[in-house]
Amino acid sequence: MQGLRLIFSNFTNSNLIVGYLSAIVAAMLFGSVSTLAKPLLSTVDPIILSSIIYLTAGLFFTPSAARTRSKITTKYFFLILTSAISGAAIAPIVFFLGLKMSTAADTALLANGETVFSILFALLIFREKLKPIGYIAVTLILIGVFLVTTNLDFNSSIFSLNLGNVLVILSTIIWGFDNNICKIIARQIHVSRLIQLKALIGGSILLGTVIISGIPFNIQSEQILPIILLGVFGFAISLYLYLHSIKRIGVIKASSLLSLSAVFGLVFALIFLHESISINQVIAISVMIFGIHLMYTYEKKDEIIFK
Repeated sequence: MQGLRLIFSNFTNSNLIVGYLSAIVAAMLFGSVSTLAKPLLSTVDPIILSSIIYLTAGLFFTPSAARTRSKITTKYFFLILTSAISGAAIAPIVFFLGLKMSTAADTALLANGETVFSILFALLIFREKLKPIGYIAVTLILIGVFLVTTNLDFNSSIFSLNLGNVLVILSTIIWGFDNNICKIIARQIHVSRLIQLKALIGGSILLGTVIISGIPFNIQSEQILPIILLGVFGFAISLYLYLHSIKRIGVIKASSLLSLSAVFGLVFALIFLHESISINQVIAISVMIFGIHLMYTYEKKDEIIFK
């Protein structure tokens, strides 16, 4: 009996480690989206970009989804359709429209609103709970997000109510709700199948919108590779890892870890855009990492694992 308990404990801890690592890698990939997408939006329509990205993501997961055997009931088909319309059609259009009218740096930081809204929906609507130390950890992470986002400069453009910033925040609200819907679906349907269906349905809706609206396909040959990279890594693989993380550690913790995309966004800005990192941002990163450490150390023993 003791041996069985040890095996189960090791299995549980292994799943939790995979969950935390998956969320961190997803944050890194998602943090690169604004940097990759901003140059494309100067000539590519946001609806066309969203359509190609999600169709690419859906096709990328088609081979692995074909090997799964997930029975889709009417209830789950409705949830998938809801997720596709909200998270793979409406949200990306709103996000890219906002990015086009804002800066890549502001967008990368404002995108952390997805973390906040995912947690709020999980707590208020889906009744997800944490132990007291977990709430402290989440608070620390959100404080870090606030520091990274504001840099304690309340006169910066990120707080101006320009339409671009408003649209980016609106997209994070939609994605925050969608993340919780995906958690429910992922209990019944394999993650690969979920992403394939969600991305193909959403991408097809967007493609139909492009055709009906008569939007011209102004895509240059040198833009094809960045768009494919966005579809495969920025959205498909990052979403795959994030959903796996949700299954293992829950929406609140996975979304808190996804807030590290702000950290990676700053690093990418430093490397590719040669932007400096302030002392406030370094402090914020330290606070977030400490919050993550508390969450993992004190919450990991009581997780519910969805198989």
